[in-house]
Amino acid sequence: MGARTALPAFIVACALSVALTMGSAAHALELITKKEAALPPARGGHERGISRGPTVVVLSPSPVAGTVRSPFELKIRFVAHGGGKIDADSVLVTYLKEPAVDLTQRLKPFISATGIDVKDAEVPAGTHWLRVDVTDSTGHAGWANFSFRVSQ
Repeated sequence: MGARTALPAFIVACALSVALTMGSAAHALELITKKEAALPPARGGHERGISRGPTVVVLSPSPVAGTVRSPFELKIRFVAHGGGKIDADSVLVTYLKEPAVDLTQRLKPFISATGIDVKDAEVPAGTHWLRVDVTDSTGHAGWANFSFRVSQ
């Protein structure tokens, strides 16, 4: 617990608490504000986990991409297992800060049963940790914690 390394893209996870606001860039979604980015990091919460629940696959930004520029594409896929179906209303996206910041409402228009797809997510420079939680129709939960670094 407490490992602060980026998790592989295939890590199980499901609900990101992401509140989406339109940013100043043309058609870019301000995913994380400068004020939120300045909050202290969350204690713990960067653990890995294995579950029979849905898998959360982070496609973009790729966990091996290194530093990305803002705005960037945020693309996450949900994979249900054992005949279950993803419940899009269960998705919770959280910015792991102290206190945690729920980003779900900001992302709501970009969340579907197949995943999250934001063409232009605007984020301040720095390293950012997110958690995505999701539940399937059989009641199994999955989650993924991941990080990405944004240059100025």
